[in-house]
Amino acid sequence: MERPVILSAREQEYLLRVIEAALQVRDLNQFFLWTQGQFQALLPHEFMLCLQFGAHDELAHIECVHGAPLHAAALRLWCDRRHGLALRLAQACRAGASLPAMLPAIERAGGAPLRAFLPELAALGYEHIVVHGTERLAGSASFFILAGLPHKPGTRQAYFFDLLLPYLHLALLRVAAQQGGASLWPAPAGGSAGSAAPIQARALSVREREILHWVREGKSNDDIGQILGISGLTVKNHLQRVYRTLGVNNRTQAVTHAPLGVPERRGAART
Repeated sequence: MERPVILSAREQEYLLRVIEAALQVRDLNQFFLWTQGQFQALLPHEFMLCLQFGAHDELAHIECVHGAPLHAAALRLWCDRRHGLALRLAQACRAGASLPAMLPAIERAGGAPLRAFLPELAALGYEHIVVHGTERLAGSASFFILAGLPHKPGTRQAYFFDLLLPYLHLALLRVAAQQGGASLWPAPAGGSAGSAAPIQARALSVREREILHWVREGKSNDDIGQILGISGLTVKNHLQRVYRTLGVNNRTQAVTHAPLGVPERRGAART
């Protein structure tokens, strides 16, 4: 017989606060802040893949939410809309109706559908993952992957995921609606919805990467301008180009999805 999960007073408080905060999530920035807050106390992870499926079970929307920057190649591997690891994991687990699932597997949440992906996940350094998803609901269904857990997942993580799944699902629907159905991983221009999406239309310039470095450090446009010897308005204009390049809407999304690091100038002229 399965032992019940008994929540501590602190876990009960975290759970209530996470649920209350979920009701305020309307856009991707709010979703990011929500999942990086006390949500992490219940379900700690490095990044979350969020997939929304349409009325005909097609992939309609995909987001990768991560607090620390990921390499572009890793993002592409996970988020490719045709053959990405996230999509393949979702298809395998949803077909077997075995959710939640995790690696390493436990009795409460089996990992049978995930075992075929063990070599691929191990090669990426993600041997501890938890996945969950809704049923095939009328008009929409969703699937979530938590990767990079700091320790082996267990019964508590499965239980928390069960409790928070409805709030994740509704929050993702609101994010997708706010973005007009377009994720940060849309199909390429002229391509189909099943095509692989590019990480960005062009590489960020040296100046743009410098500015993003200081944005990560919490500097304002005027602060960055003083550091780099340019005006705050010029910094703002650079950031607007960065947003268009990365397909994001604000500073938080930009630093989340941009490559990490400060480039070497090597005598490049300032612009």
